[in-house]
Amino acid sequence: MSDMVKMKIVLPKIHNIELVALEGLDRMAKHVGIEEEKIGEAKILVTEAVINAFEHSGGKNPTIRIEYTLTKEKLIIYVRDYGTGFRPSEVEEPDIHKKMKSESKRGWGLKLIKTMSDDLSIESDQNGTKITIIKNLI
Repeated sequence: MSDMVKMKIVLPKIHNIELVALEGLDRMAKHVGIEEEKIGEAKILVTEAVINAFEHSGGKNPTIRIEYTLTKEKLIIYVRDYGTGFRPSEVEEPDIHKKMKSESKRGWGLKLIKTMSDDLSIESDQNGTKITIIKNLI
């Protein structure tokens, strides 16, 4: 077993396609010997990042690129879309009280990613968005 495993995936916008990304992550993590609890947390991060990329990219031909770099100590998740970009500083933090009264309970993805990751970098411009998430596994 090697110390580091890497994978790159390009996903088209197809219903439930995030499951492909999750299956790849699951197999990699089991190969490296990552605990189930940590795999579950990483899957939440990937799910939110993939869904956000497809939902908010605004691209005409939406595809996203995902890259994983995994060791026993750390998972690096890179998600890239080719949409119109956004200003991360202008994303409003969800308010639990407002959400409970609202018809839409959505809008928690970025907050979940920020809360569950150990480091987060977002670069976004008119050519798309690049998100790098680091999750410590020990």
